Amino acid sequence: MILRETVLKTVEEYDAKNIHITTIGSHSALNIFKGAKDEGFQTICICERGRETVYQRFPLVDRYIILDKLSNLLDDDIQRRLLSLNSLIIPHGSFNAYIGSERIEESFNLPIFGNRALLTWESHREMQDKWLKLAGVPVPKTYSKPDEIDTLTITKFPRAKGGRGYFLANSLDVYERKADEMLKKGLISEDDLKEPQIQEYITGAPVYLHYFYSPLSNRLEFLGADRRYESNVDGLSRIPAADQLEAKLDATFTVMGNFMIVLRESLLSQVYDLGEKVLEASRRIAPPGLIGPFCLETICTENLKLIVFEISCRIVAGCNVAIGYSPYTYLLYGEPMYMGRRIAREIKEAIHQGKLNSLIT
Repeated sequence: MILRETVLKTVEEYDAKNIHITTIGSHSALNIFKGAKDEGFQTICICERGRETVYQRFPLVDRYIILDKLSNLLDDDIQRRLLSLNSLIIPHGSFNAYIGSERIEESFNLPIFGNRALLTWESHREMQDKWLKLAGVPVPKTYSKPDEIDTLTITKFPRAKGGRGYFLANSLDVYERKADEMLKKGLISEDDLKEPQIQEYITGAPVYLHYFYSPLSNRLEFLGADRRYESNVDGLSRIPAADQLEAKLDATFTVMGNFMIVLRESLLSQVYDLGEKVLEASRRIAPPGLIGPFCLETICTENLKLIVFEISCRIVAGCNVAIGYSPYTYLLYGEPMYMGRRIAREIKEAIHQGKLNSLIT
């Protein structure tokens, strides 16, 4: 287990004038790199061989670390190289997906912006459920095993998968049939089926809420909201129900993009209340709690009640829709602001105040 004291000692030895904002070339890297450049930082892209060509098309990366596979990031020589460059890691969904939260906690010596312990809470659905219930926010009913299913449910799997392999079922028979179909399509693995999360499917509009908690100012900020565009469920909406039944079409939920949502103003009190409750609970389960960006994934019901079904403890891909600004960041800052830049702004201010250790684990 990597101790926070060890990481803080590493940061103390850094050249604060030459910090490199560093992340994996995937997910929301362009957002992070653009924010870093807007705030005057140098950037490093850790990239799987062949993927660097995407990032070379944008003037945002100062240095590349090319790996044959992303798990090589844990190699001692790679970590030493990044430490020598005063690297500060900004985690996103690909860290959990390709490296794993347990290995990040146990073997990753580089300083991470945010709370690395909470990446493990994010990765395990039952831990997420415990956290949200501790926070006292409204959540869907969960089922411990498929034969308990008594209503329409959605089944999800461990770690960030971007909706890949999720499916709906209203009985054990349907669950088993859908699971078999997903296996045959290669959307899930046998290992995934060992740790499914089965949730009541709440009918309503999906809304993904983007927050930022600043330890420097002790302020929770709401930076915006998005909705996912998913295949093939969003495509099915264009096919009449009779044709769907005749063709025996089933919904899948693989995310292919996102678009911005501006909420009706009366919902904002709920938005802040949910964020504050989850933030407070995070301090109890993994001190010092949430640092920087996080996202609550919710459903807004017909009665305009927000039900929280998932949490992400770092920048989410949905924040990419607001690169430049969102209405909420403009109201707060009066200038172009977005999650990547908000992260870099917090780091810049922490360096100026000599409080970088308050942002790092």
